[in-house]
Amino acid sequence: MATPPETPEGLGQARYEQVAATIRAIIEQIQQIWRTLSAATIEEDLLGEPGAAIAAAAVAGQASVADAAQAYIASQMAVQGALSLAQAALSPTLIPPLIPSAFTGVAPGGGPLETLLYLPSIGVRRRLAAGLPPEEAMIGGLVDMTMYVQTAIADAARTADQVAMAVNPSCVAYVRVVRLPACARCIILSGQMYTYSEGFLRHPNCDCQTLPLREHEWPQVLSPQKLFEQLDKEQQQRVFTVAGARAIRAGGDIGQVVNARRGMDTARIYRRTLQVTHEGATRRSVYGRSRDRAGDQMSRFAGQRHGAATSMRYFRSTRTPRLMPEEIFRIADDDRDEELRLLRRYGYVL
Repeated sequence: MATPPETPEGLGQARYEQVAATIRAIIEQIQQIWRTLSAATIEEDLLGEPGAAIAAAAVAGQASVADAAQAYIASQMAVQGALSLAQAALSPTLIPPLIPSAFTGVAPGGGPLETLLYLPSIGVRRRLAAGLPPEEAMIGGLVDMTMYVQTAIADAARTADQVAMAVNPSCVAYVRVVRLPACARCIILSGQMYTYSEGFLRHPNCDCQTLPLREHEWPQVLSPQKLFEQLDKEQQQRVFTVAGARAIRAGGDIGQVVNARRGMDTARIYRRTLQVTHEGATRRSVYGRSRDRAGDQMSRFAGQRHGAATSMRYFRSTRTPRLMPEEIFRIADDDRDEELRLLRRYGYVL
């Protein structure tokens, strides 16, 4: 039975589909660009006009999903009986607007997106060195590029959603929503509730989602065990290994089985003490540098004029690190006023 659209779960499904559709559209653009590249000149291609076009497409995808974040969170809160969209629009001081461009040009690890998008050229070169024919080496490079772009856009959506939750005083928590197919690490987190400012654990190609909540109530989100039961035996063995799936079917705790298999590995994407980035609302950002190498001095992307900020309000020195939202939430320690102050300071909201 289809999920009613005007429910928290229905809105969550719509947001998931919007992000997925954006990723598919951007990947199609990148595939078309990739077909024009050559294994013999892959480094030069990704440093030139084709690389700039790929970066611009990825940035456009990040901007699109970030731009929709605040409306999604406001809709969720309105459905749950909090401030309506119309009321929120009349009170920008209560819910300050997000700056979508602040979530662009940044790789999931906090570094420059263009550096991440250059890595497929290294993969192509390594495959060639291993003796693969150029066609296969380029297919492998495209797979790498697809994974990086998909992860960057999905991460921008999740980060923007979490910032939108932080600036909306009605939101107090979120639940992790996992949709199949998914890996074992994500499945055991399905339905887990976190405060709105807790970091979101993810991995490359992760498409898990946050479901914001006004009150601490469990929505109808599938538990890890229910997700496991939806998989057939072959899928269970592929995700959890043969022995792990057998243990779960025999009554073993799914979380204990997965954690034991992983050696209780709790490594996160961000491994530095501080989560910062030099990318985002800067005078010279990822797509600006790429296009500069390609000889384009006139392009303008995501509210930025190439070579200069469009206004001093959004100026950020490229020499000054910008805290990532996850680090802001950690430092603020659930103090909404401090979170809002830091989110404004580092250019995520107006």
